[in-house]
Amino acid sequence: MAIVLHHLNNSRSQRILWLLEELGVPYELKIHLRDAETNLAPTELKAVHPLGKSPLLEVDGRIIEESGAIVQYLCEKHGGGKWLPAAGTDDALRHNELMHFAEGSAMTPILLNLYVSRLGDAGAPLRPRIDEQLAAHFGYLEQILRPSGHFIGDDWTGADVMLSFPAEVAVMQGMGAAFPKLAAFVAAIHARPAWQAARAKGGAYFAT
Repeated sequence: MAIVLHHLNNSRSQRILWLLEELGVPYELKIHLRDAETNLAPTELKAVHPLGKSPLLEVDGRIIEESGAIVQYLCEKHGGGKWLPAAGTDDALRHNELMHFAEGSAMTPILLNLYVSRLGDAGAPLRPRIDEQLAAHFGYLEQILRPSGHFIGDDWTGADVMLSFPAEVAVMQGMGAAFPKLAAFVAAIHARPAWQAARAKGGAYFAT
């Protein structure tokens, strides 16, 4: 089985690279670099997928898009039963909720914050609402982190992988003191050899 990860530097694709390293899956890494001036993905990615976005996982020529779908596929196919809760359980339903939360609810204020910050004073009227929503979503993640340091059960799951990005955003934007459990979660990820290997291979990464 030939697996290729189309990876964009400094992007959410980093968590897919981390998961591949965790699972020990042989893969080929194709790195696509952001434009130095615009910070946008290169047009070459449109040759892989019409939207020109990353991550994209190519498996025997079949392109799998969307981070949640990629994480679900890799955990099901290569997780050995360790990265997903047992099917039909409440944990499995909760896991599915959090997988969608990561790219749905959580990313909305994060992306709004990113784009509005580029408007300067023109974006000021939106700031209170964006800041309130960021605090609400990061606070929710802080609340649901289990004593084990994971979001589902007491070991690593696909939900931890998906939620690693919003957690990193919270910490890298200086909110670690307000959300200490998220800060500890991110520190635990960064201490893992698989994450460090992924970081070394993936290029610049700032979770922005």
